[in-house]
Amino acid sequence: MFPGASADRDTASYVVVGAPLDATTTFQPGTRFGPDRIRHFAATYDDYDHRTASHFSDLAVADTGDVRAWDDVEAYLDHLIGELRSVVLDDAVPLLLGGEHTVTYAGVEAVDPDTLVVLDAHLDLRTEYDGNPWNHACVTRHALETVDRAIIIGARTGSPEEWERAAESDVEVVAPADARDWIDDLDDDAFTDESVYCSVDIDGADPGFAPGTGTMEPFGLEPREMRDVVRAVAPHADGFDVVEVNDRDDGQAAALGAKLLREFVYAHANGD
Repeated sequence: MFPGASADRDTASYVVVGAPLDATTTFQPGTRFGPDRIRHFAATYDDYDHRTASHFSDLAVADTGDVRAWDDVEAYLDHLIGELRSVVLDDAVPLLLGGEHTVTYAGVEAVDPDTLVVLDAHLDLRTEYDGNPWNHACVTRHALETVDRAIIIGARTGSPEEWERAAESDVEVVAPADARDWIDDLDDDAFTDESVYCSVDIDGADPGFAPGTGTMEPFGLEPREMRDVVRAVAPHADGFDVVEVNDRDDGQAAALGAKLLREFVYAHANGD
């Protein structure tokens, strides 16, 4: 159980769902361990948040455990969509713990938002990778079949075809060097008339902060920038995930992912 997630599923405002999919990782595997690792490294965090003057355990968070993964990615995603949609139909916010980034597609389909805001080192706009259209490197392109636009914050690499797709009007790319200005320039009306889904691929962080991920990419975001994006987006969001955490470090990636999930809940529950 995620620490502090003590609410009953039937009365929860937020529901943690683990999705330990590890089927298409292209470099360092291990995302199957991500959900439990995130839960484990959240154990030391204080329940009280001084900024919002609230206790995490008072915010009606439940943890339903993991949705067991198997190697048929399309079938698994279809099943996961159903699990997450049941959370949405109960007027709760799904908090998805990956697993590889492919699981974000299920979160987006369940929530059906207008906008995807994703923190990611990679554009993930490929039509296929290694012959597989359901590779994790294709997830944002798939999401664009549902959302009206995607804002990719922290992207710093991609194929020529991906950069060409990113130049279209429904995609905004914010480079790591521009992330602070993007945050500072957001106004109160930024997402007023939109439903948002917020996805955190932990490799959006510079690998010096989060080495436990499948495909490390230097020159990335700092944790405070990621925190401030999550805080800014959370009040407008109807779904959230942290993905691509694996077991290849001493807990840095999982600790960051767990903290960002808590920041999302605090900011969403308090409207700021």
